[in-house]
Amino acid sequence: MILRPLHDSAADARTVAEIARAAFAGLWAAEGRAAPAPGSAQAAEARARSEIRTRHLAATDPGGCWLAEDEDRAVGAVLALRREGLWGLSLLAVVPEAQGKGVGRTLLDHARAYGTSCLRGVVCSTSDPRAARRYHAAGFRLHPAMDLTGPVDPTLLPDHGGIPVHLGDASHLALLDSVDRATRGAAHGPDHAVMLRMYDELLVVDTLAGSGYCYRQGGRITLLAATSQRLAGRLLSTALARIPPGVPAELRNLTAEQDWALDVGLAAGLTVTPSGYVALRGMRPPAPYLPSSAFL
Repeated sequence: MILRPLHDSAADARTVAEIARAAFAGLWAAEGRAAPAPGSAQAAEARARSEIRTRHLAATDPGGCWLAEDEDRAVGAVLALRREGLWGLSLLAVVPEAQGKGVGRTLLDHARAYGTSCLRGVVCSTSDPRAARRYHAAGFRLHPAMDLTGPVDPTLLPDHGGIPVHLGDASHLALLDSVDRATRGAAHGPDHAVMLRMYDELLVVDTLAGSGYCYRQGGRITLLAATSQRLAGRLLSTALARIPPGVPAELRNLTAEQDWALDVGLAAGLTVTPSGYVALRGMRPPAPYLPSSAFL
Protein backbone atom coordinates (compact mmCIF):
# COMPACT_ATOMS: atom_id res chain seq x y z
CA MET A 1 0.00 0.00 0.00
CA ILE A 2 1.17 3.51 -0.78
CA LEU A 3 -0.22 6.91 0.23
CA ARG A 4 -0.19 9.84 -2.11
CA PRO A 5 -1.51 13.41 -1.82
CA LEU A 6 -4.99 13.94 -3.18
CA HIS A 7 -5.01 16.09 -6.31
CA ASP A 8 -7.44 18.89 -7.04
CA SER A 9 -8.76 17.07 -10.09
CA ALA A 10 -12.05 15.68 -11.37
CA ALA A 11 -10.56 12.19 -11.50
CA ASP A 12 -9.45 12.17 -7.85
CA ALA A 13 -12.75 13.72 -6.74
CA ARG A 14 -14.66 10.91 -8.50
CA THR A 15 -12.38 8.34 -6.88
CA VAL A 16 -13.07 9.71 -3.39
CA ALA A 17 -16.82 9.65 -4.07
CA GLU A 18 -16.63 6.00 -5.14
CA ILE A 19 -14.58 5.02 -2.07
CA ALA A 20 -17.04 6.76 0.26
CA ARG A 21 -20.06 5.15 -1.39
CA ALA A 22 -18.54 1.68 -1.08
CA ALA A 23 -17.32 2.28 2.48
CA PHE A 24 -20.58 3.56 3.94
CA ALA A 25 -23.25 1.68 1.97
CA GLY A 26 -23.46 -1.19 4.47
CA LEU A 27 -23.51 1.08 7.51
CA TRP A 28 -26.22 3.32 6.07
CA ALA A 29 -28.35 0.30 5.25
CA ALA A 30 -27.93 -1.04 8.80
CA GLU A 31 -29.02 2.33 10.19
CA GLY A 32 -32.04 2.47 7.90
CA ARG A 33 -30.68 5.40 5.90
CA ALA A 34 -31.64 4.98 2.27
CA ALA A 35 -28.93 5.99 -0.18
CA PRO A 36 -30.08 7.75 -3.39
CA ALA A 37 -30.96 5.27 -6.12
CA PRO A 38 -28.06 4.82 -8.58
CA GLY A 39 -28.62 6.88 -11.70
CA SER A 40 -31.23 9.12 -10.05
CA ALA A 41 -31.09 12.90 -10.10
CA GLN A 42 -30.70 12.83 -6.33
CA ALA A 43 -27.67 10.55 -6.60
CA ALA A 44 -26.13 12.80 -9.25
CA GLU A 45 -26.63 15.89 -7.09
CA ALA A 46 -25.15 14.19 -4.02
CA ARG A 47 -22.14 13.08 -6.03
CA ALA A 48 -21.65 16.58 -7.44
CA ARG A 49 -21.69 18.07 -3.94
CA SER A 50 -19.20 15.44 -2.77
CA GLU A 51 -16.85 16.25 -5.62
CA ILE A 52 -17.09 20.00 -4.97
CA ARG A 53 -16.19 19.42 -1.31
CA THR A 54 -13.29 17.13 -2.21
CA ARG A 55 -11.75 19.49 -4.75
CA HIS A 56 -12.18 22.44 -2.41
CA LEU A 57 -10.31 20.73 0.43
CA ALA A 58 -7.64 19.34 -1.90
CA ALA A 59 -6.97 22.95 -2.90
CA THR A 60 -7.19 24.62 0.53
CA ASP A 61 -5.71 21.81 2.66
CA PRO A 62 -3.44 19.63 0.52
CA GLY A 63 -1.51 18.50 3.59
CA GLY A 64 -4.64 16.94 5.06
CA CYS A 65 -5.97 15.11 1.99
CA TRP A 66 -4.60 11.68 1.01
CA LEU A 67 -5.43 8.62 -1.07
CA ALA A 68 -4.35 5.07 -0.20
CA GLU A 69 -3.62 2.83 -3.18
CA ASP A 70 -2.96 -0.89 -3.36
CA GLU A 71 -1.69 -2.29 -6.64
CA ASP A 72 -2.79 0.86 -8.50
CA ARG A 73 -6.30 0.68 -7.04
CA ALA A 74 -7.55 3.34 -4.62
CA VAL A 75 -8.76 1.68 -1.41
CA GLY A 76 -9.06 4.59 1.05
CA ALA A 77 -9.25 8.35 1.36
CA VAL A 78 -9.00 10.99 4.06
CA LEU A 79 -9.92 14.69 3.98
CA ALA A 80 -8.88 16.96 6.85
CA LEU A 81 -8.87 20.72 7.24
CA ARG A 82 -7.39 23.44 9.45
CA ARG A 83 -9.26 26.63 10.28
CA GLU A 84 -7.86 29.17 12.76
CA GLY A 85 -6.45 26.65 15.21
CA LEU A 86 -9.21 24.08 14.73
CA TRP A 87 -8.50 20.77 12.97
CA GLY A 88 -11.43 18.89 11.45
CA LEU A 89 -11.83 15.49 9.83
CA SER A 90 -14.18 15.83 6.88
CA LEU A 91 -13.92 12.23 5.61
CA LEU A 92 -12.20 8.95 6.43
CA ALA A 93 -13.29 6.07 4.23
CA VAL A 94 -11.88 2.65 3.35
CA VAL A 95 -13.46 0.20 0.93
CA PRO A 96 -14.87 -2.92 2.65
CA GLU A 97 -12.29 -5.38 1.33
CA ALA A 98 -9.42 -3.26 2.70
CA GLN A 99 -10.91 -2.63 6.14
CA GLY A 100 -9.20 -4.13 9.18
CA LYS A 101 -5.78 -4.02 7.50
CA GLY A 102 -4.44 -0.77 8.94
CA VAL A 103 -5.42 1.43 5.99
CA GLY A 104 -7.74 3.64 8.02
CA ARG A 105 -5.26 4.01 10.85
CA THR A 106 -2.48 5.04 8.44
CA LEU A 107 -4.71 7.57 6.70
CA LEU A 108 -5.83 9.04 10.02
CA ASP A 109 -2.24 9.31 11.23
CA HIS A 110 -1.32 11.38 8.18
CA ALA A 111 -4.40 13.58 8.55
CA ARG A 112 -3.71 14.11 12.28
CA ALA A 113 -0.13 15.13 11.53
CA TYR A 114 -1.58 17.96 9.44
CA GLY A 115 -3.31 19.25 12.60
CA THR A 116 -0.34 19.04 14.96
CA SER A 117 -0.34 22.82 15.48
CA CYS A 118 -4.08 22.95 16.27
CA LEU A 119 -5.25 23.01 19.88
CA ARG A 120 -8.82 21.97 19.03
CA GLY A 121 -10.18 19.13 16.91
CA VAL A 122 -13.60 17.87 15.79
CA VAL A 123 -14.93 14.81 13.98
CA CYS A 124 -18.54 13.91 13.20
CA SER A 125 -18.27 10.14 13.54
CA THR A 126 -20.59 7.39 12.39
CA SER A 127 -21.84 4.75 14.80
CA ASP A 128 -19.22 2.28 13.56
CA PRO A 129 -17.52 0.96 16.74
CA ARG A 130 -14.18 0.76 14.92
CA ALA A 131 -14.34 4.47 14.17
CA ALA A 132 -15.27 5.29 17.78
CA ARG A 133 -12.34 3.23 19.06
CA ARG A 134 -9.95 4.88 16.61
CA TYR A 135 -10.94 8.45 17.55
CA HIS A 136 -10.91 7.73 21.27
CA ALA A 137 -7.40 6.29 20.96
CA ALA A 138 -6.39 9.47 19.15
CA GLY A 139 -7.32 11.57 22.18
CA PHE A 140 -10.85 12.62 21.27
CA ARG A 141 -13.76 12.62 23.72
CA LEU A 142 -16.82 10.91 22.28
CA HIS A 143 -20.08 12.80 22.74
CA PRO A 144 -23.07 10.60 21.79
CA ALA A 145 -25.19 12.17 19.07
CA MET A 146 -28.81 11.98 17.94
CA ASP A 147 -30.70 12.43 14.68
CA LEU A 148 -34.06 14.11 14.10
CA THR A 149 -35.87 12.88 11.01
CA GLY A 150 -39.31 12.63 9.46
CA PRO A 151 -42.10 14.74 7.96
CA VAL A 152 -42.57 18.24 9.36
CA ASP A 153 -45.92 19.60 10.52
CA PRO A 154 -45.37 23.33 9.91
CA THR A 155 -48.44 24.27 11.92
CA LEU A 156 -46.68 23.06 15.08
CA LEU A 157 -43.45 25.01 14.61
CA PRO A 158 -42.84 27.69 17.27
CA ASP A 159 -42.33 31.24 15.99
CA HIS A 160 -39.87 32.40 18.69
CA GLY A 161 -41.37 35.85 18.83
CA GLY A 162 -41.24 36.63 15.13
CA ILE A 163 -37.49 37.33 14.97
CA PRO A 164 -36.78 38.41 11.37
CA VAL A 165 -34.96 35.85 9.22
CA HIS A 166 -33.81 36.57 5.68
CA LEU A 167 -31.94 34.87 2.86
CA GLY A 168 -28.18 35.24 3.01
CA ASP A 169 -25.50 35.51 0.33
CA ALA A 170 -21.82 36.29 -0.10
CA SER A 171 -22.30 39.75 1.41
CA HIS A 172 -22.81 38.05 4.80
CA LEU A 173 -19.47 36.18 4.92
CA ALA A 174 -18.00 38.39 7.66
CA LEU A 175 -21.10 37.89 9.82
CA LEU A 176 -20.96 34.11 9.30
CA ASP A 177 -17.32 33.96 10.37
CA SER A 178 -18.03 36.04 13.47
CA VAL A 179 -20.79 33.63 14.52
CA ASP A 180 -18.42 30.70 13.91
CA ARG A 181 -15.81 32.23 16.19
CA ALA A 182 -18.39 32.85 18.90
CA THR A 183 -19.67 29.26 18.81
CA ARG A 184 -16.86 26.92 17.79
CA GLY A 185 -13.86 29.20 18.26
CA ALA A 186 -12.84 29.31 14.59
CA ALA A 187 -14.27 30.74 11.38
CA HIS A 188 -15.11 28.50 8.45
CA GLY A 189 -13.40 31.04 6.18
CA PRO A 190 -13.21 29.77 2.58
CA ASP A 191 -15.69 26.97 3.30
CA HIS A 192 -18.63 29.38 3.33
CA ALA A 193 -18.18 30.33 -0.32
CA VAL A 194 -18.29 26.64 -1.21
CA MET A 195 -21.35 25.95 0.96
CA LEU A 196 -23.16 28.78 -0.80
CA ARG A 197 -22.60 26.84 -4.05
CA MET A 198 -23.41 23.42 -2.63
CA TYR A 199 -26.63 24.03 -0.71
CA ASP A 200 -30.10 25.26 -1.59
CA GLU A 201 -30.16 28.28 0.66
CA LEU A 202 -28.58 30.22 3.50
CA LEU A 203 -30.79 31.78 6.17
CA VAL A 204 -29.45 34.62 8.31
CA VAL A 205 -30.63 36.41 11.43
CA ASP A 206 -28.85 39.56 12.62
CA THR A 207 -30.34 41.55 15.49
CA LEU A 208 -29.14 43.73 18.35
CA ALA A 209 -29.48 40.64 20.55
CA GLY A 210 -27.16 38.50 18.39
CA SER A 211 -26.70 36.73 15.06
CA GLY A 212 -26.91 33.33 13.45
CA TYR A 213 -27.17 31.41 10.21
CA CYS A 214 -28.40 28.12 8.79
CA TYR A 215 -27.70 26.21 5.57
CA ARG A 216 -30.41 23.93 4.15
CA GLN A 217 -30.16 21.35 1.37
CA GLY A 218 -33.55 19.83 0.51
CA GLY A 219 -34.84 18.47 3.80
CA ARG A 220 -31.45 18.43 5.49
CA ILE A 221 -30.25 21.12 7.87
CA THR A 222 -26.58 20.95 6.98
CA LEU A 223 -25.10 23.53 9.38
CA LEU A 224 -26.57 25.91 11.95
CA ALA A 225 -24.82 28.31 14.31
CA ALA A 226 -26.14 31.14 16.47
CA THR A 227 -25.12 33.27 19.43
CA SER A 228 -28.20 32.32 21.49
CA GLN A 229 -30.62 29.42 21.76
CA ARG A 230 -33.56 31.69 20.97
CA LEU A 231 -32.01 32.77 17.67
CA ALA A 232 -30.99 29.18 16.89
CA GLY A 233 -34.53 27.98 17.50
CA ARG A 234 -35.93 30.69 15.25
CA LEU A 235 -33.54 29.77 12.45
CA LEU A 236 -34.35 26.08 12.77
CA SER A 237 -38.12 26.67 12.77
CA THR A 238 -37.80 28.84 9.65
CA ALA A 239 -35.59 26.32 7.86
CA LEU A 240 -37.94 23.42 8.65
CA ALA A 241 -40.92 25.45 7.42
CA ARG A 242 -39.15 26.04 4.10
CA ILE A 243 -38.57 22.35 3.36
CA PRO A 244 -40.53 21.45 0.21
CA PRO A 245 -43.81 19.58 0.83
CA GLY A 246 -43.36 15.82 0.95
CA VAL A 247 -39.63 16.01 1.65
CA PRO A 248 -38.67 14.58 5.08
CA ALA A 249 -36.52 16.64 7.40
CA GLU A 250 -33.09 15.45 8.48
CA LEU A 251 -30.92 16.85 11.28
CA ARG A 252 -27.74 15.02 12.23
CA ASN A 253 -25.04 15.29 14.91
CA LEU A 254 -27.15 16.65 17.79
CA THR A 255 -25.38 16.32 21.13
CA ALA A 256 -27.03 16.74 24.52
CA GLU A 257 -26.11 20.45 24.43
CA GLN A 258 -28.53 20.99 21.53
CA ASP A 259 -31.71 20.57 23.57
CA TRP A 260 -33.10 23.71 21.91
CA ALA A 261 -33.09 21.79 18.60
CA LEU A 262 -34.89 18.85 20.18
CA ASP A 263 -37.55 21.27 21.46
CA VAL A 264 -38.20 22.52 17.92
CA GLY A 265 -37.90 19.18 16.13
CA LEU A 266 -40.05 17.15 18.49
CA ALA A 267 -42.71 19.87 18.57
CA ALA A 268 -42.85 19.66 14.76
CA GLY A 269 -43.39 15.88 14.84
CA LEU A 270 -39.87 14.68 14.03
CA THR A 271 -38.51 11.42 15.44
CA VAL A 272 -35.36 11.30 17.54
CA THR A 273 -32.99 8.33 17.24
CA PRO A 274 -29.48 7.64 18.54
CA SER A 275 -26.74 8.12 15.97
CA GLY A 276 -22.94 8.28 16.03
CA TYR A 277 -20.67 10.65 17.91
CA VAL A 278 -19.33 14.16 17.80
CA ALA A 279 -15.69 13.56 18.76
CA LEU A 280 -13.89 16.57 20.23
CA ARG A 281 -10.38 17.36 21.37
CA GLY A 282 -9.47 20.44 23.40
CA MET A 283 -13.00 21.89 23.33
CA ARG A 284 -16.51 21.46 24.67
CA PRO A 285 -19.42 20.76 22.31
CA PRO A 286 -20.18 24.07 20.53
CA ALA A 287 -23.65 25.42 21.28
CA PRO A 288 -26.00 26.49 19.90
CA TYR A 289 -24.52 24.63 16.98
CA LEU A 290 -25.40 21.83 14.55
CA PRO A 291 -22.13 20.88 12.82
CA SER A 292 -21.72 20.01 9.19
CA SER A 293 -20.36 16.50 8.68
CA ALA A 294 -18.32 17.82 5.77
CA PHE A 295 -17.08 21.17 7.10
CA LEU A 296 -17.48 20.61 10.87
